[in-house]
Amino acid sequence: MSLTHLADAALLHALQALVFQNEGATARIVAHIAEVDRRRLYAAAGYSSLFAFCLGELRLTEDAACNHIDAARKSRACPGLLSALADGRIHLASIRLLAPHLTAETADEMIALATHRSRRELEILLAARFPKVEALRLDEGIAALGSFVAPETVSAPGRIPQAHPLSAPGRIPPAPPQRIEPLSAQRYSIQVTVSKATHDKIRQAQALLRHANPSGDLAIVLDHMADAFLLQKQKRKQAATQRPQAKLRSSNSPRHVSARVRRAVWERDAGRCTFVGDTGHRCGACEFLEFDHVTPVARGGSPSVEGMRLRCRTHNQLEAERVFGRAFMEARRVGKLGATEFKDPRAAPT
Repeated sequence: MSLTHLADAALLHALQALVFQNEGATARIVAHIAEVDRRRLYAAAGYSSLFAFCLGELRLTEDAACNHIDAARKSRACPGLLSALADGRIHLASIRLLAPHLTAETADEMIALATHRSRRELEILLAARFPKVEALRLDEGIAALGSFVAPETVSAPGRIPQAHPLSAPGRIPPAPPQRIEPLSAQRYSIQVTVSKATHDKIRQAQALLRHANPSGDLAIVLDHMADAFLLQKQKRKQAATQRPQAKLRSSNSPRHVSARVRRAVWERDAGRCTFVGDTGHRCGACEFLEFDHVTPVARGGSPSVEGMRLRCRTHNQLEAERVFGRAFMEARRVGKLGATEFKDPRAAPT
């Protein structure tokens, strides 16, 4: 990798050629990711989402994965993005900034706006064209005394109040700003924008905990709220309890999964998706989990501990498509088949 032998002109020429090749390679990678997404090949590989696939299989960083996925999904509606990316007019970070405003109709205009712009330059141009709401940090909002003031009405001295950007007809609301940043091995900083209703609930919890938390420390309040929430959800989702009932409730429905079975399956599967991909990778997702019949109910499956497993929504759907066919499941998902019509399409007619 030593380049000391290259003359100045040769070094600069080689560098420019490598950058050009890299831009073309990036565009091709994005195109491939878009096709993997369209075919949902990440599911068969044992991943619950395209994002997890990019992290685990392609070894991209989280930021790089987000940039590539945004570009891939937008390129399906705006093919001109790939050409602009390949010839270096725009970069992945630009596409991610443009993503909320990109449609097939606005693609040419947005690409022209971003052409040969740095990230900082593009942020300024987009802020001027699509002004954002200024929001207080969570700790500032909770600590503020007096009545709650809507974020869009807060203005610093000398600032001209801006109209709420969501008031324009047809404007799609942007995702609320969120940030979780590790400060040390055991401490995290959380910044999030909340509604007035959530603000009021946190203030009420803060007041109720004053006897045990005289300072009103928000970290302690949120920890108590999280404990209460988890206790409620674990009881509902996985039938968690310290005193299981000796007498079990019976049901004639083959789809009913008893509390005893849910507890046993959740503990056995460690609260994670058990799907194993073609390459041996276990999904292990802990989000959007569902209790899935090993043998579908339509084929005589039973809701026993041995007959149930945990699957994330992606792999629950994938298994159904493998058994009943993708076209059949797509038709059912869009409502063309009612719940009473759901039976094995390959079964013999009765």
